[in-house]
Amino acid sequence: MRMVVAQPKKPRCMFLYALAPEGLHPAKANLAINTLIGRNDIPLCVYHDHFIGPPGGIAIFDIKALSDVDRLQAATEIELANWRIELRPLIFSHNPAAFDEQIAYTLKAYGGADWERVKQEKRPAYGNLGLEADTADDDLPAG
Repeated sequence: MRMVVAQPKKPRCMFLYALAPEGLHPAKANLAINTLIGRNDIPLCVYHDHFIGPPGGIAIFDIKALSDVDRLQAATEIELANWRIELRPLIFSHNPAAFDEQIAYTLKAYGGADWERVKQEKRPAYGNLGLEADTADDDLPAG
């Protein structure tokens, strides 16, 4: 496993980037990430998603103390052994509410969009979502 860990100096959210070992089936990779974020002995997972293409994913964790980083790192070494892992503290997201606020700020400042309106939008489901999760293939229609 190759793990890069940047230590925060105060409470904040941390970004986990996880890339599965070559050859790991996407369904097994997704299960490994879901197992990690579902553990009750690590910090709260605020957000997660899985990659299309080479298996892996991202997660955002609410870190309140340095011991949280140690517990998250130890659990990651167990659940995602032999993966490429990076854990990075975020600058503006000091907690889950600040993470939400950062989304709102980014949408407004850089995209001219309103987060409250965006959250109300219903997104179409492309294809079979279960199949997407199992195969990491979105198979979007052309055009």
